[in-house]
Amino acid sequence: MSRSAPLVPSALPVLLTAFLLTACGAGVHGTPGAEGLRDPYFPKAGNGGYDVTHYDLRLDYAPGSGAPRLTGEATLTARATQSLSAFDLDLDGMDVQSVEVEGSAARWNRDGQELTVRPRHDLDRGETFRTTVRYRGTPRTLTDPDGSHEGWLPTRGGALALGEPVGSMAWFPGNHHPSDKATYDITVTVPKGLRAVSNGELRSERTSGDRTAYAWHTGEPMATYVATVAVGRYDISRSTAPGGLPVYTAVAPTEAKASRKVLARIPEIIEWARYNFGPYPFSSTGVIVDRPDTAEYALETQNRPVFPGTPDLETLVHELVHQWYGDSVTPRSWRDMWLNEGFATYAEWLWGEDHGGDSAQRTFDALYDHGEDDDPDLWAFPPAKPSGPGHISDTPVYQRGAMVLHKIRQTVGDDRFYDIVQGWAAAHRHGNADTAQFTAYVEKMAPHQDFSTIWADWLYGEGKPAHR
Repeated sequence: MSRSAPLVPSALPVLLTAFLLTACGAGVHGTPGAEGLRDPYFPKAGNGGYDVTHYDLRLDYAPGSGAPRLTGEATLTARATQSLSAFDLDLDGMDVQSVEVEGSAARWNRDGQELTVRPRHDLDRGETFRTTVRYRGTPRTLTDPDGSHEGWLPTRGGALALGEPVGSMAWFPGNHHPSDKATYDITVTVPKGLRAVSNGELRSERTSGDRTAYAWHTGEPMATYVATVAVGRYDISRSTAPGGLPVYTAVAPTEAKASRKVLARIPEIIEWARYNFGPYPFSSTGVIVDRPDTAEYALETQNRPVFPGTPDLETLVHELVHQWYGDSVTPRSWRDMWLNEGFATYAEWLWGEDHGGDSAQRTFDALYDHGEDDDPDLWAFPPAKPSGPGHISDTPVYQRGAMVLHKIRQTVGDDRFYDIVQGWAAAHRHGNADTAQFTAYVEKMAPHQDFSTIWADWLYGEGKPAHR
């Protein structure tokens, strides 16, 4: 047996220096990713240093008679956009059980909505990596700055998950900002007799004992705020729109009779929207109609908008057109909400114009002449500059946003206008865009027109423009 010779004191500095040089040359030596993306209205939403490409969510939900329980396993596939020693995920509430990065246990800690993950080894810039978070608990219902509710909303015997603007972090960890879109697999296991409806297409439905697992797949990129899960007793209908587009509707039994007539018009609305705005951007469509007391608003959840109670025709048009503007072309930040709501609101005007209602010009004139009487907040702020996070869904974003589009239409004429709105949807299909990109696109499409007054007075200007 041999023994190593003890270190000679005079050799220690040399060996220590060699060790440090070796250590400094090893690994990536990354830095932590930012704990927020500095969104103008929700600065802690999202995280820096990586881009999620896919979410695989496996959820088990037990409504129960006491506190409902959700058990989750979320696997995120992401690409590092910088060298990372740590990164954050957004998760509000829930108890984290474990975190793994690339199959190895990772250290983690919680601070409010931030789940900070420290992988065993630094991640190289450009590296694709997988993170698995196991968690459980009673998911929270969050209150928005405007007082409305989102997150995980318990219902009679089930639940409804709504995410705008940041509510999805109540039920799964992720990069919860609209600028980071990904594909999804969402499997939800619920008590037998209940249904679990989500985005995309239903891949399988398997019952084992007293539990049924519903596996949904979304193959097109989706922002986290338009991901949804609805658990309850629903009447399910499957049909096709023109061109063979699958239509999947889930309707609370109490709403089945009242909603039958309006939902029968989904294929007609989709075909009208295709003609006006270009090819439908997703592989299926449909709706979820829940009870009126489940939520306070409709939401354009991808493929399958959610309605609290039977929608009227105009609201159905609005949410379906969001599939083009909002879901496919998604705002780069929450400041750009008018690119969602202005387009969807103007689609209501166009639908009315094409179906025996008021012309868009008459709707515009009525708003200009009497809008402050019907809604004194119409001129409270410009559509491209909401006055705070509690106002990103206020009237100016919707109605003044639609008025901006009508001013563009007045300026360029119908043929060029439809070239613009179709081209915009095509140019940013499944991507993100902001207001500056939109104005530049309009100017490019109509280079001989002057839009400076529209931008200055209608899009960014304070108060009511002096001239219509």
